[in-house]
Amino acid sequence: MKISLLACCAVLVMFVSCKPKNKSLTLYIGTYSVENSEGIYAYNFDQETGDLSFKNVTSNHENPSFICISPDQQYLYAVSEVNDYNHQDSGSVTSYKIEKDGTLSKLNQVATLGNHPCHVCLAPDGKTLVASNYTSGSISIYSVNEDGTLAEMPQLIQHYGSGPDTVRQQGPHAHSSQFNGDGTLLMTADLGLDKLFFYRYDSDSTKYVPAAQPYVVTGPGAGPRHFAYTKDAEFIYVMNEMASMVSTLKRGDNGYEVIQSVSSLPADFDGTKAGADIHISPDERFVYGSNRGLNSIAVFARNTDDGTLKLIQNEPVQGNWPRNFAISPDGKFVMVANQYSHNVAVFSRDQQNGRLTFTGKSYDIPSPVCLQFFNN
Repeated sequence: MKISLLACCAVLVMFVSCKPKNKSLTLYIGTYSVENSEGIYAYNFDQETGDLSFKNVTSNHENPSFICISPDQQYLYAVSEVNDYNHQDSGSVTSYKIEKDGTLSKLNQVATLGNHPCHVCLAPDGKTLVASNYTSGSISIYSVNEDGTLAEMPQLIQHYGSGPDTVRQQGPHAHSSQFNGDGTLLMTADLGLDKLFFYRYDSDSTKYVPAAQPYVVTGPGAGPRHFAYTKDAEFIYVMNEMASMVSTLKRGDNGYEVIQSVSSLPADFDGTKAGADIHISPDERFVYGSNRGLNSIAVFARNTDDGTLKLIQNEPVQGNWPRNFAISPDGKFVMVANQYSHNVAVFSRDQQNGRLTFTGKSYDIPSPVCLQFFNN
């Protein structure tokens, strides 16, 4: 009996010790260098409760507004949204090594050769990085070295033209870029030209060149800003800043075409239109977009057959001027960066109906812009 009891206790101890522990993630936050911001903040994120706890901050006072993490989770890259880097008429991008404790060690910093880079992204293989220069309307394409550093001289693709809004669209304004899932297509949203551009890699010239379909127009005066595409890249959802409208693009035999445009605002809204970020839920049944002005997250139900959207909710963001937001990897929470109210608000997400509910949790962070989850 005594032996049996000891054996049971041993099994119980083994079960408890082997039981998976709640694993926290790190949430990195890019900021503007105002209101006492110290740089790039890191917080522990509890996947069960949605709680954030301060971890560390990396000093950077050059507007590290937008950040991205390499596919192998070893490096972090941050733009410096400025126009005077190192006595040049240029912004810059900085590469960091992510250490085991989550701190960031600077590797190198390179010029973008364009003004006010506001977005940065990596190819799926992590070997190419693209920065979008808003003010100068260009994109900077870098080779990424094996040690995570960036090659000094990027390929610069300059956009030309203007849009119908004589104030906001006097020239090109590249706002964001992304690669498709297999890395064969590079897409760039240009707010000043109302176009989503497409590029492909040409092995002969070792440069990116216009794709067979060079661009698609989202709508006159729409102002495309950010976009998200489905895993199979069959559909692209574009948040148009100036119209606060989401354009749905579907891929056909001759490229992408706009099949729907739907407002991200209530029908009776009469205020500032300033759409910002957009993301698709992990199960691809819902699309979310941030509305500055209304200060909300718009929730769209997505028809998975034809790709069309239906607006079902506008949830107040518990702050002012929502920029980037992030859906937790398990889809349970949405974190919203409110730039002007200097806070990150946490929302629970109903994975059945897609709707958001404020958890009551809000964290004071100066001028937050971009949120990126990192697997510890």
